[in-house]
Amino acid sequence: MSGEAAASMSDLEFGSDKGKEPSMEGRWRGSWYEQFVQPCLVELLGSALFIFIGCLSVIQSGPETGLLQPALAHGLALGLLIATLGNISGAHFNPAVSLAAMLVGGLNLMMLLPYWISQLCGGLIGAVLAKAVSPEERFWNASGAAFVTVQEPEQVAGAVVAEVVLTTVLTLAVCMGTINQKTQGPLAPFSIGFSVTAGILAGGAVSGACMNPARAFGPAVVANRWDFHWIYWLGPLLASLLVGALIRFFIGDAKTRLVLKGR
Repeated sequence: MSGEAAASMSDLEFGSDKGKEPSMEGRWRGSWYEQFVQPCLVELLGSALFIFIGCLSVIQSGPETGLLQPALAHGLALGLLIATLGNISGAHFNPAVSLAAMLVGGLNLMMLLPYWISQLCGGLIGAVLAKAVSPEERFWNASGAAFVTVQEPEQVAGAVVAEVVLTTVLTLAVCMGTINQKTQGPLAPFSIGFSVTAGILAGGAVSGACMNPARAFGPAVVANRWDFHWIYWLGPLLASLLVGALIRFFIGDAKTRLVLKGR
């Protein structure tokens, strides 16, 4: 064996500078970024895009289109974003969905608050962008937030019930379509998007059909209007608790898929 061949073999056995595996510190940094930072950035981005499209669809809709334009825009945007970004963060884009996912074992508890912060910040960014690109005269409803639907105290009870029921349908579609291994499938993004479209068509005139605290929060901040805002936290979060209890009771310890890589 020549000296050159021996040196090459030595490099293979003991590792040359070019062939060295990443250090433990490098692997830890990469793993830490992928497991904790990347999902939150995706939730921020996805929430901003979803709420921008949703807000803009309401601002630009006219009496002739009614609820159809916002319903289709919200549903199609959510389905597309879930199909595109779902493998990174789970594509919740909704504090209520994140809570339900955590309750059924699809999200680590320590990630719940970072997800919520990312989603709320994304909602604010989306609402600001929607206002920035909209003519002032069309912005009478402050990006079409649900608070323009509920105007009187007599509407509150119906709005809360509607938000609970509609969000239950949405969170069930998410938990059973993407988290529970017995029922998850490739059509989950479409079914989740359809659940949002159906919810807006059915309950848009009752509560605004937010089904998402971040969707209500961003426009509320931009418009500085907080009348009946609590409805869009109470209803969806109650629905998340209900879905978590239903899945735990009826399915028990069925295997679930954590969205964080390596978990």
